[in-house]
Amino acid sequence: MSLFSADDLSVSFGGIRAVDGVSFAVEKGEVFTIIGPNGAGKTTIFNLVSRIYNPTGGRLLFDGADITTVPPHRIAALGIARTFQNIELFEHATLLQNLLLARHAHKKSGFFSELLFLPSVRRMEVEHRAAVEHVIDFLDLQQYRDSLIVNLPYGVRKVTELARALCTNPRLLLLDEPSSGLNVEETEDMAFWIEDIKTVLGITVLMVEHDMTLVSAVSDRVLALNYGKPLAIGTPREVQNHPDVARAYLGGEA
Repeated sequence: MSLFSADDLSVSFGGIRAVDGVSFAVEKGEVFTIIGPNGAGKTTIFNLVSRIYNPTGGRLLFDGADITTVPPHRIAALGIARTFQNIELFEHATLLQNLLLARHAHKKSGFFSELLFLPSVRRMEVEHRAAVEHVIDFLDLQQYRDSLIVNLPYGVRKVTELARALCTNPRLLLLDEPSSGLNVEETEDMAFWIEDIKTVLGITVLMVEHDMTLVSAVSDRVLALNYGKPLAIGTPREVQNHPDVARAYLGGEA
């Protein structure tokens, strides 16, 4: 059974079919990447999976359960985490504070136990801090732990958002344009992190990406979209060599 699958997924906005009958399955332990020109519907699919949008047709299945109508605030607790193309961090909080916020999905204490700071709450705080410190060590962010996000370079912020997603203990990690805004060296580092997330942490990755060098380096399978419709699915080489994909990117009889 696939860890995640989209079955005949569709969504329309004002009569425009942004996603039109898209089906795919993500197997446990793989990096599955969605590519396509601007406006192909890639990020829209991410917004459907993270339940920001409601599909007008089709189903979303995660670990065998139908999550098509699950409210957005429950997605992280199910084991699905996401990063954004435009970094969404609390700029005037420290890196550590941003990561601790991600542990909210695993918070089990009530108002009064928090107010009295009972032993159970203290134990939980220690567990959350240990989980966050593990991610900081994993992504080599130790030197930035107490820095305000607003003072960090862009590349470090990008890794910090990845770290925050990992702090939710996901089984499925959605990466929306992880190389966006990064230079060549930072993109190579991102490829390294993605590979380690898959092989060391055992987390399945669903990625949207434009940089075909990164796509080829880390992806097990690729789905190409154009105007909300699937063009091809297969290995990175198979999809890049598909004539319909070449036409979508280059136009004409490419």
